[in-house]
Amino acid sequence: MGATTMWFEILGGLVLLLIGGELLVRGAVASAKSLGVSPLVIGLTLVGFGTSTPELVTSITAALNNSPGIAVGNVVGSNIANVLLILGIAAMIYPLAIDPKGFRRDAIMVVVAALACLAVVLNGFMGRWVGFVFVAVLIAYVVYVYQSERRAPDEAAVVAEHRAEDAPKGPKAMWISIAMAVIGIAITILGAKFLVSGSIELAKGFGISDTIIGLTIVAVGTSMPELVSSVIAALRKHSDVAYGNIIGSNIFNVLFILGATSIISPIAMPSQIAAFDIWVMLAATALLVFFARSGFKLQRWEGLVFMLAYCGYTGYLISIA
Repeated sequence: MGATTMWFEILGGLVLLLIGGELLVRGAVASAKSLGVSPLVIGLTLVGFGTSTPELVTSITAALNNSPGIAVGNVVGSNIANVLLILGIAAMIYPLAIDPKGFRRDAIMVVVAALACLAVVLNGFMGRWVGFVFVAVLIAYVVYVYQSERRAPDEAAVVAEHRAEDAPKGPKAMWISIAMAVIGIAITILGAKFLVSGSIELAKGFGISDTIIGLTIVAVGTSMPELVSSVIAALRKHSDVAYGNIIGSNIFNVLFILGATSIISPIAMPSQIAAFDIWVMLAATALLVFFARSGFKLQRWEGLVFMLAYCGYTGYLISIA
């Protein structure tokens, strides 16, 4: 494969992932609204699932292509980028207010997910039964959140409804919205195929581990839907949505994407991630919880700290490539 073709596959794959994810979210949300699904359910499930579809399809495709570095690096790298890069940008645009009740529940879950990711990475292998446990825990968490917010709606319910409100608008006709969602999934799958193929060739051509490619180009590329939705939320001063997008995405990435990927194709964990990157993810998670807990607001200077930390992390990866 020539260099031009390789970069065309990578860039084309990223563009297709962004387009596919956008169409999927528009179609799924429009279909749900047509069926009378509540904004709470849409915000808790469809929006988070739709924006994380590029990571899901890319990790599954990479695992099936025997590239665990891309499959796992995509999840770990996306979680790092979500906090340090995307929340950093969003907080610098507009300080992010955080609901104390929702914070306590979601912070516990995001820490649990990060520790579960640490456990499987240090174990060196993630089999199907562990994947089923991860997915079951996520389903239980979503059901719990839905039931608790339905019984006693609070600021967290408003966050979910804002996420549904901020989601891209789709067609009103049911059959068009369903077709749009299906087309979005097809485009996402095609984009993931191109991205993984080009990334594998990039790693081979430059003598770089596919893990570093997964942690950087693939992770940031597949996180573009979260970046777009969080920046839009910050610009609209829906700061709760920007924060909720990232917390939900980080929980979803570990429990569903890593879980579903290992169910389809059990994963051998790359040693490089176990040695360094998983600890960066844990540190970013801990820093997020600490900043969020202090005053229940992410200030602009804290967003700058996130951004500088991400620049330092990326610089280190480039230096060892």
